[in-house]
Amino acid sequence: MRRSLIPLFAATLGLAALGLGAAAQARTPLTVYTAVEPEELDGFKQAFEADYPDIEVRWVRDSTGIITAKLLAEKDNPHADMIWGLAATSLLVMDKEGMLEPYAPKGLEALSPQYYDATNQPPHWVGQRAWIASLCVNTIEAEKRNLPLPATWADLTDPKYQGLIVMPNPASSGTGFLDVSSWIQMWGEEKAWAFMDGLHQNVGVYTHSGSKPCKMAAQGEFPIGISFAYKGAQLKGQGAPVAVITPAEGLGWDLESFALVKGSPNLDAARKLADWSVSHKANEMYNEAYAVVAMPGVAKPVAHFPENIEAKMIRNDFAWAAANRARILETWQTRYGAKSEPK
Repeated sequence: MRRSLIPLFAATLGLAALGLGAAAQARTPLTVYTAVEPEELDGFKQAFEADYPDIEVRWVRDSTGIITAKLLAEKDNPHADMIWGLAATSLLVMDKEGMLEPYAPKGLEALSPQYYDATNQPPHWVGQRAWIASLCVNTIEAEKRNLPLPATWADLTDPKYQGLIVMPNPASSGTGFLDVSSWIQMWGEEKAWAFMDGLHQNVGVYTHSGSKPCKMAAQGEFPIGISFAYKGAQLKGQGAPVAVITPAEGLGWDLESFALVKGSPNLDAARKLADWSVSHKANEMYNEAYAVVAMPGVAKPVAHFPENIEAKMIRNDFAWAAANRARILETWQTRYGAKSEPK
């Protein structure tokens, strides 16, 4: 009798294995375009897939400007199912092109209304966390060169910093664009472009990444990098001789945000990621690196992040920035693009 059960047992195991294989193959692949820093993506993927094991997140990652251009180029033949962790100003550009699928994630009411699309019901995009302009200054290099630490944006036009500053190109970097658009919003067109003329004299190179200027400052390649607070705080925590400075006039910022792509064949899976992305769990994860998140009451102080940074954030008109983006970038490229690093 036992011998006769062996083939049956083997067949049962085989069927079970086939069933497991079929279950693995049945996972829905979700193509997600993102500009979130690469070192964070694995953690978000693992946390989401632990809650939704039937979905496999496939990141497509690059700088904000590059991802924005890629999505716009694919408008009539979208390859992405979802956009996640991209600037709200970029999503507004895509929304104007009719590329976004409206959706109100479950739990949206727990977020602060200023951090999601409140002009449409259901919203076309939802914010996750703010990334905020700051300076990364290598204190060793500054002391070696007898350079005072800048306290204001205006300080950066001082001839003593000539060739010693690195900044992101706003056409390829969301950080670069939030800097330029915020200067225009703070000071008006004439004064802002005059400031950028002076700043340009002191810039050694414009990078195609918002975090790269801070990395270059940390490594001593340039004493001063115009970047964002998260990267400065992170590098300082790793032991880099970096001071993270928030200029006194005010700080540009943008929202890492998400939206569903209209025409995606995987909208059900995208909606699940959207629901997860507004959860308390997700906001706690956002706060591990960023001090300002969309869910009130969640954010705790982040090590080495400048104190009271939220108070310096300008009143950012996302709609204006999106509507004027192409014009601003064209003007900036004409005036300053010659100093950009090769792509």
